[in-house]
Amino acid sequence: MKLEILKQRLEGKPLEESLIEIASTFPGEVVFSSAFGQEDQVITDTIFKNDIGIQVLTLDTGRLFKETYDLIDQTRLRYKKPIRVYSPDAGPLEKLLSEKGMYSFYNSVENRKECCFIRKVEPLKRALKGAKVWITGLRSDQSDNRQSFEKIEWDEANQVIKFSPILDWTYDQMIDYLKVNRVPFNKLHSKGYVSIGCAPCTRAIENGEDSRAGRWWWETSKKECGLHQVNKEILEK
Repeated sequence: MKLEILKQRLEGKPLEESLIEIASTFPGEVVFSSAFGQEDQVITDTIFKNDIGIQVLTLDTGRLFKETYDLIDQTRLRYKKPIRVYSPDAGPLEKLLSEKGMYSFYNSVENRKECCFIRKVEPLKRALKGAKVWITGLRSDQSDNRQSFEKIEWDEANQVIKFSPILDWTYDQMIDYLKVNRVPFNKLHSKGYVSIGCAPCTRAIENGEDSRAGRWWWETSKKECGLHQVNKEILEK
């Protein structure tokens, strides 16, 4: 199937219908990776309460906030559905910590990306093995970099179709959904944490700051960990 044909089939469909469509088109081959942010909780709620055949997974970097771990368990208990957890490979992580210490990521962008690769990128590659579609909770107004993303695109790095069903949602739309559906979300969001990652790499933001300003705040990079890359290639199946 050409990517353009899939785009046409999903064009204009609301969230629930688009997830049902993608799950029926690729039965047993669709995964949703959740970092348990507010966007992710919107999609998780839609998948679980409608029993859509999409596997929900998360990456435990080993350095998440306690509030994030609490939310993972709270979500599992609420919906009574399994959430697959992927952790970093012990060998590379032990080597990194032994040779560079516990906080090497503060020393350079290269070191930080190395840490992100071991704790996030490599586990995601394992999580996506055998999948045809990777669903994300990205929204275009999260950062300037993400405004160039498309709802459906080919992810060359992971060799999957990448589908971001709420890419065009506004912040207010997302919050309204959470309130109306009484969806649990991370308590840190109420304390100025908009984008939440690993505890040592995340801070609350100030009024007027970009929503990604609290991630790797000591850097002036594009504030990405390497999970999301823009690809414009057409998929043939």
